[in-house]
Amino acid sequence: MDFDFQFDWSAAIASIPYLLPGIPWTLLISFGGLAFGFFIGIFFGLLRISPIRWLRWVAVVYIEIFRGTPILVQVLFIFYGLPQLLGSPINALVAGIAAIAVNSGAYISEIVRGGVQSIERGQREASLSLGLSRVQAFRYVIWPQAFRRMIPPLGNQGIISIKDTSLFSVIGVGELVRQGQIYIATTFTALEVYFMVALMYLAITWTLSILLRQLERRGIAGQ
Repeated sequence: MDFDFQFDWSAAIASIPYLLPGIPWTLLISFGGLAFGFFIGIFFGLLRISPIRWLRWVAVVYIEIFRGTPILVQVLFIFYGLPQLLGSPINALVAGIAAIAVNSGAYISEIVRGGVQSIERGQREASLSLGLSRVQAFRYVIWPQAFRRMIPPLGNQGIISIKDTSLFSVIGVGELVRQGQIYIATTFTALEVYFMVALMYLAITWTLSILLRQLERRGIAGQ
C-alpha cells in the first residue's frame, strides 16, 4: 500500500482568515469565565479555611464536584440540562462562560486556600498586636503576600481554561475549533486546518505565559 501524502502549506495558510474570527470568541469565553471564576474562587477559598465547620463543608462539596467531573460534562449539563429545569434555552456563549467560571472557580478556590495558608501565622498575630482588626490584617498584610504567591498557579489555570474552550465546539460556540470544523467541512483539509488551530492556541498561551512571567517577576521584586 502506497502512502504518498504531502502537507499542503497553501491550504494551511488559506485557512487563517477563516480561523481568525474564532480567536475573539476563544478569548471572550476563557477570560470572561476566568473573571467570574476568580471571584468564585476567592469566595469558596475563604470558606474553605473558615472556622465554621459547615461553611468548610459547603466549599468542599463545591470544589470536589467541579474538580471531579469533566468540564465537557459540565458545559453539556449547563447547555442542555439546565434549560429543562429553567424552562428556557441558554445561549451557547453564556453556557461556555459559565462552565469556565464554575470549573476554574473550583481550582482557584484551592489556590486561594493554599496561598493564604502559606503566610506565616506570626504575621497575622503581629498585625493584630499592632491594633489592626482581623479584616484589616487580612486586607493589608495577608492578602497582598498571598496573592503574589498565587500568581504562578493562577497563570497555569488561565492557560488550562483557554485550552478547555476547544471542547465547546460541541455546543456550537464559534471558537477556534468550531471555526476549523466549519472550514474543514467544505475543504477536507483536516490536517492543515487543525495544525493552524494548534498554532493559534500555542500563540495565545505562549503570549500569556510571557506576560505572566513578567507579572511574577514584578511581584517578586515588589516583595
